[in-house]
Amino acid sequence: MNDVAATMAGKTLDDVLAGSAERFPDKTALVVGTTRISYAELDRAANGVAVGLRVLGVVAGDRVAVCLDNGIEGVVSYFGALKAGAMVMLVNHSTKGDKLKALIDDAEASALIIDAAKADTVAVITTAVSLRSVVLVGEGPDLAGLNEQFNDRVGHFEALMSSGTGTPPARHHSADDVAMLLYTSGSTGKPKGVMLLHHGMVSVVGQINDYLHTRHDDVVLQVLPLSFGYGLTQLLTCFAVGATLVLERSFAFPQVIWKKIAAEKVTCFSMVPTIATILAQADLGPHDFSSLRLLTNAGAALPTELLRVIAAKLPRTSIYPMYGQTECVRASYLPPTEVHTRPASVGRGIPGQDHWLVDDDGNILPPGSTGQLVVRGPHVMLGYWRMPEVTAKKILPGRHPRERVLLTGDLFSMDQEGWLTFVSRMDDIIKTRGEKVSPKEVENVLYAVDHVAEAAVIGVPDPILGQAVWAFVAAKPGMTLDPKAVQRQCAAQLEDFAVPRMVMVVDELPKTPNAKIDKQALRERHAVNPIVPTSIPRSLHAHHS
Repeated sequence: MNDVAATMAGKTLDDVLAGSAERFPDKTALVVGTTRISYAELDRAANGVAVGLRVLGVVAGDRVAVCLDNGIEGVVSYFGALKAGAMVMLVNHSTKGDKLKALIDDAEASALIIDAAKADTVAVITTAVSLRSVVLVGEGPDLAGLNEQFNDRVGHFEALMSSGTGTPPARHHSADDVAMLLYTSGSTGKPKGVMLLHHGMVSVVGQINDYLHTRHDDVVLQVLPLSFGYGLTQLLTCFAVGATLVLERSFAFPQVIWKKIAAEKVTCFSMVPTIATILAQADLGPHDFSSLRLLTNAGAALPTELLRVIAAKLPRTSIYPMYGQTECVRASYLPPTEVHTRPASVGRGIPGQDHWLVDDDGNILPPGSTGQLVVRGPHVMLGYWRMPEVTAKKILPGRHPRERVLLTGDLFSMDQEGWLTFVSRMDDIIKTRGEKVSPKEVENVLYAVDHVAEAAVIGVPDPILGQAVWAFVAAKPGMTLDPKAVQRQCAAQLEDFAVPRMVMVVDELPKTPNAKIDKQALRERHAVNPIVPTSIPRSLHAHHS
């Protein structure tokens, strides 16, 4: 355990900011556009918001919803709510009124911090029964009616932030309390609120910094939304060691990001596969990446072809493929020394956790097997908010009181040395012709096809096959793809049953707000506009006996 991790033992998540403000008061904590704010300034601002939330009626254990874009206001609101003793509920800033109200209703949030400019959204959420107060950020249309709606419990963010001092409000929370309520995307059903504890988050942040060797002189560039678990983790790991976070609102303009890396001398940058795809295609020659010491990926497993291309383009940059999910934050990492020898792997377990594989009946499997990954450690979630039946299917009791064991719902293979390779989400496994197909295996082959920029594979109901393997591919800029040629290349490397029965070339694959490829949108698109594929010519299978 590193020195910072040791000093954080027994602390709460808001101490991540307070500790660095004490150690590095004048150091730049956050860079947003041309604005730079020090750790001491950020901590004082968070204290002001915390005091303001208390005045507005927030008490320990309340849920405070923060619906803001990446920026100083979002970071200050996050830590301010923690300092007030609340459970922070981060919501993507693009969430529309009806969905935001549904999340507030589910969490029974008592306070909301939101842009004043989103007047239409504010009007919808005023019908949320649990809300007792609202904090408005910036200027917006006339919202005078809110004061009557909330009995004058309407705060203005700028006033609260500027009133901050070096003294936080009296502490009414402990390391054993729930720090955050992060809602899963709900791509396959109702969003679930994941309850993450203070001590669990502090623990996993320390472990991540330990294996990434994060330092106080690092400069971390963050383009993922803070409402996304992986994006939030970048903030916390950075602030835990007193590093500088350069916060961007999106990855919409890659050239801007490449210039930012050079201008800010960025040392650490986090990716998801869609960002990795753009990085692999980009001409990096005109840009200075000499400061970049590490790249991380944890949103989803990187296709091996993308990893190979990026490693060749940035030979002096260490790459850390990782695996995690909201329910445990992080579970494994692959050291950079292993990237070239085992590029398909997501590594072995992070420090401080135990893990193993189980079969469908819950029996522990030996190395060399494929099964569901099970994770045990302090970083495992407490459970799903007010969903005890669903929690019971995901969380098992551990060996010790209060310990929890997580059934990840993801299939992995583990070799004799303990290296893990992601196979598929259990729900995504395609059952066709009596065989099981891993979408990830097919996607790895597709990414190696000439001119393929992005690929996604899903199972589509089929009256004869049970499920048919369908592939959606997007071409690299200026290139074209022939679906039959793509099928032929797949047939040369895959078993007959795994070759896509349909290859659909699209301009762009749909994305979630967290920049992941949205397979549920592809499934829904097929359900609305079903296409009956023609049979694959027998000649496509000539490579298989």
